[in-house]
Amino acid sequence: MSSQEGKNPLAVPYREREQSITMESLGEGQAPVYGTELERDSELFTINIGPHHPATHGVLRLLVTLEGEYVHELTPLIGYVHTGIEKSCEDQSYWKVIPFVERMDYLSYYFNAMAFCMAVERLLELEVPARAQYLRVIHMELNRISSHLFWMATSILDFGAISFLWWGIRDREMTLDLFEMSSGQRMHPRYFQVGGVMEDIPPGWEQKCREFLARMPSRIDQYEAVLDKNEIFLHRTRNVGVVSKERMLALGVTGPLLRAAGHPWDLRKAMPYSSYEHFDFKVPVGTVGDHYDRYQVRIAEMRESLKIIEQALDGLPEGRYITDNRKIALPPRHELATSMEALIHHFKLVTEGFRVPPGEAYSAVESPRGELGCFVVADGSAKPARVHMRDPSFVNLQSLKDMSEGTLIADLIASVAMLDPILGGIDR
Repeated sequence: MSSQEGKNPLAVPYREREQSITMESLGEGQAPVYGTELERDSELFTINIGPHHPATHGVLRLLVTLEGEYVHELTPLIGYVHTGIEKSCEDQSYWKVIPFVERMDYLSYYFNAMAFCMAVERLLELEVPARAQYLRVIHMELNRISSHLFWMATSILDFGAISFLWWGIRDREMTLDLFEMSSGQRMHPRYFQVGGVMEDIPPGWEQKCREFLARMPSRIDQYEAVLDKNEIFLHRTRNVGVVSKERMLALGVTGPLLRAAGHPWDLRKAMPYSSYEHFDFKVPVGTVGDHYDRYQVRIAEMRESLKIIEQALDGLPEGRYITDNRKIALPPRHELATSMEALIHHFKLVTEGFRVPPGEAYSAVESPRGELGCFVVADGSAKPARVHMRDPSFVNLQSLKDMSEGTLIADLIASVAMLDPILGGIDR
């Protein structure tokens, strides 16, 4: 037997095998081998990833067409966690809408509430006390760190490093403890109200927050020390999923994804709200627009958030934590036992709510995933005629196609992780 006759056809390179192995060369009863002439027109393979894939960070379905192990075409399919929250808001008084919108982007609940409250305050022409503005900033930046920590914990797990899940959750617990201390809830606290915040921070809260500020920089140093020298992580993130700044802008992408591409757009700087103009902080940007830049931008943002929180605590104004307009804000609890007027206002606000003059308003905040906007239409009643959220995850999801097509399917999982989508905000 010659060496050619004894050669295993499966050991021949694919392109050569494609031409050498035909149906005539197969024995009777044999199944066709991958790469035969019968498969020349069917090299593309379409699969569904999801809607319950563990690496999709939510109930997301990806219709993926593969060419070998490379992504040839990708289509995200959404709607699997649609809750009708926007429509439900039309049946609630303004005061009761807040718990609904908080559950859209369920990792950024303070930002959801902030966007809605700002829109209603604009319609009411209501001035929020300075102390309430600072308290809002502190809680939003804590929420930004909490969200980024959860992103890091789950994303690095997708790369195969399970330790980061425990580390990220461990440090995130410190922020949730602060939320529980100020509002009574670890998640969906309903702390932000139209006109301010629900309660002033309790005794000991500031000290506990400063302990968190002192501890976190070294924890972030540890994350970077591990990841920045990890060859597996570097090979799977550098020059992977590159999308240009121009393309991101064309898609309407905002947040860390846009800044990682080199565009320093941050609403806290570009269109300051809630006293952000009082604080000194930087806007981290990338240079390449790959997964590694997206990681670095989020890490840097956590450091900047720590600086903002410290400045807000140092300059926290005295005074009211919510507006003194008794037709808008609930009266303090201690007055309910001694003041009939306070009791009446409380009863009317809880049962009927407050009326908002006819009009429409849009307000936007810089959430951990980008521009989170809320559009409110008022018809003069105690219920909004329309509440619509501009959720950044919904818009940013468009960029997944550009990140993934032409890359390995393994890189697709990394792209979903670095996208950081929240499907509760996408579907609403």
